[in-house]
Amino acid sequence: MAGVLIAGAAGSEAAPASSTPFYSTTAILQWINTYRTKPDPMRAAAAMHELATLGELHNQESAGVYVGFAAGVIAANPGKADALVDKMLPMSAEDQWFVVRAIAYSGIPNRRAVLTRIAARVPARGPMLQKYVAGTLPILTDFKLEAPKPGWMERMAMVVSPNAKPKPQPVVLQPSPEVLDTFWGYYFASGDSRALQTIVSILPWAKDRDDVDRLTLGGMAKYTLASNASRDPVLLATIKTIRNSEPEDVRKVLDEVIEAADDVDVSRVRKEMLASLDELKRKGSATKRDVTFWGQVGQGAVAAGCIAAAVASVGVAGIPCVVGGAVSTGALNVWSSQN
Repeated sequence: MAGVLIAGAAGSEAAPASSTPFYSTTAILQWINTYRTKPDPMRAAAAMHELATLGELHNQESAGVYVGFAAGVIAANPGKADALVDKMLPMSAEDQWFVVRAIAYSGIPNRRAVLTRIAARVPARGPMLQKYVAGTLPILTDFKLEAPKPGWMERMAMVVSPNAKPKPQPVVLQPSPEVLDTFWGYYFASGDSRALQTIVSILPWAKDRDDVDRLTLGGMAKYTLASNASRDPVLLATIKTIRNSEPEDVRKVLDEVIEAADDVDVSRVRKEMLASLDELKRKGSATKRDVTFWGQVGQGAVAAGCIAAAVASVGVAGIPCVVGGAVSTGALNVWSSQN
């Protein structure tokens, strides 16, 4: 369940005025959901600081949407990057990773300089910061759906000279529930269609019948696109425009997303997803036979989205944004019960 924001829960609560402080995560999520229609970058930065005081940034696996949102705000306002970061800080040692990653993920040309300037204010994340400065940790523009594989010439060279040093591999940001949430956050901040195209690129995995991780992530991309688009005409129109330039395997799944959004029948997508997971459970996965199936799904379901669950009105059922153990299983059970 990745990347959808509270709609059902927050619908009866008026959005905070610009001068009104945020008092809850729900209020912040509601505000983020409509941010791109009326951007207020300094207030966005203040909201990120408030999330830290509310304890929402402690777990990176459930904070992806916030990282993406902060990164998108910085990317849309590169000239205000220092002021925005000043507004987000200070943060506890436990939360300092958030600011470092948001700056790096923004992709702004001077991100390394901004990171260097705040190094003394985020001492708990010094090594992480230096890796981003050096370019040895991936950022959003390094996302690849499939990790690059060595070509035949490189493989041949490894056979001929087994003791030769392998060619350095490019830094790659690989798909994960957290990354899916991050791209949704970036879109909520900027309305950037490139973030949507990245999410759309994951859709073929919704048809995977061999790998639980891929099926879960592809299904969550499909579900969250349909759920958000059913509530947002602009988003739906953007998806329809994107469709025309996508390859056939993407278009097939995207057509199902568009139909579900047009018909406001997102529950069908959820049911189909659960049926696919159940089928894979019964038949088994050729590549994951040694891993407990429902354990994988439970972890993915929560890590990919307190935010997704929220727009599906599952978040209001009280699913905590935590990964692990019974919490994961509980999240999956609640989601399944929506049939």
